[in-house]
Amino acid sequence: MEYLPALFLGVIQGVTEFLPVSSSGHLALFQQLFSMDESALSYDLFLHFATMGATVLFFRKDIVSLFREWSSGFLSSRGRKTEGWTLGWAVAAGTVATGVLGLSLKPLVRQAMTLPAAVAAGLLVTAALLWYGSNLPSRGEGRPLTLRTGIIVGLIQGVAVLPGISRSGSTIVGGMKSGMPPLDAFRFSFLLSLPAIFGATLLEVRELMKMDSWRATLPPGWLAGVILAFLTGLAALALLRRLVSRGQWKPFALYCALLGGVILALPLFRGTP
Repeated sequence: MEYLPALFLGVIQGVTEFLPVSSSGHLALFQQLFSMDESALSYDLFLHFATMGATVLFFRKDIVSLFREWSSGFLSSRGRKTEGWTLGWAVAAGTVATGVLGLSLKPLVRQAMTLPAAVAAGLLVTAALLWYGSNLPSRGEGRPLTLRTGIIVGLIQGVAVLPGISRSGSTIVGGMKSGMPPLDAFRFSFLLSLPAIFGATLLEVRELMKMDSWRATLPPGWLAGVILAFLTGLAALALLRRLVSRGQWKPFALYCALLGGVILALPLFRGTP
């Protein structure tokens, strides 16, 4: 039983990191439920490494081919006409936009993670975004990716550091609204997430190294939880890709709205005699 919280949080991270329901919001809620505040930083770090690894594995062919094309653009004019050249600079511009906005919101994020009402508000925002996204075209060629689109989606990703706001849902909907085909928006969303998550993880590692007893704060069963996060993350990515191609956002919108409403209502029920 002592392993249950770590295993449960591993599954929650793997599923909610990719499905459009906000991993940060769910982790904040369940960490409060299991009273895991002291282990939050160190265990969160390992869980994010696990889901980042799942993203790299899932998109490994895209990452290799696109990086090769982007690199070739520095050596020849032909390389600058490839998809990888455009995509590489869009990811770079979006990463800068995410970093600037995300770092400025960091104090607010730390405070919001401890406030269930703030998480609930973020979930309601996510519900509205997903409902809106369900009305966007789920078929068609769309418009090609541009640097401007990369910056817009990067800014959206920066706002999504707030708990309760789904990073995957908001960036995919943002990409589709900018004219990208759904599956292209899906791919760009997760390619854009890699440098942002890697950079944020490095910052967390630096903070973690300041703690002399960080290993002691890891909960029992943490390694099994990390493995579960990796495996469930791969499954969630495959499922999300299928759902995006079909435009099936409304069930997630309803789930986020329901969960956010329940969180807001709980204090009212506690106050009744």
